Amino acid sequence: MSKVLSDEFFASFFAEKKEDPCHGLSGVEAKHSGMEDNNKNKKSRQSIIKIASKELGVRESTDNNDGPRIEEYLRYTSLGKGYEWCSAFVSWVYGQAGFSVPRNPWSPALFPKARQISKDQCRSADVFGIYGSAVKRINHVGLVKEKQDQYLVTIEGNSNNRVESRRRHLKTVYAIADWVE
Repeated sequence: MSKVLSDEFFASFFAEKKEDPCHGLSGVEAKHSGMEDNNKNKKSRQSIIKIASKELGVRESTDNNDGPRIEEYLRYTSLGKGYEWCSAFVSWVYGQAGFSVPRNPWSPALFPKARQISKDQCRSADVFGIYGSAVKRINHVGLVKEKQDQYLVTIEGNSNNRVESRRRHLKTVYAIADWVE
C-alpha cells in the first residue's frame, strides 16, 4: 500500500541550504529589513492570481476531466486525463509562478499543519479547501483571489467542469493554506 505524502515533506529533504551573504572577507553577515521579503511575497501573490486569471474559462472537452489544458494541469502532477483536477490546477498555477511546491493532485495534501492559517488571516493566492462529508476529507480546492468581509472571491479548477471564479462564504470553507510565506 502506498501512502500519498505532502510535497512539503519531500521538499524539506531536497532543499538547498540558503546562507546570508557576507561582506568581503570580514565574515559579517548582511542584515535584511524584511521589506525585500514582503515585496517579493506581494509580487508572488499577484503573479499567482494573474496566471490563474488567464485560465478562467478553460473547459473540459467532454465533461470527463479531459481536454488539452486540463490534461496539462494533470500531467504537472504526474496524472493523465480522467482524474479530478482541482488540486492539479492549483499546483500548476504555483509552478507557473516559479514555486516548486505545492505539486500534488490529492486535495488533502495541500493542507499540512505547517501551512494552515486561520480564515481571518487569508490573503490573495492562499489555497482554500472544501470538506466533503461523503468522503470525510477535503475534496475540492482553489485559490483565494480576495477576501470580502465574510466571503472569498476564488479562482478554481474543476468547478462546473471548468476554471471559474466563484464567491464562497467563509462558513463553507474548511481550511486555508499559505504556500507563499
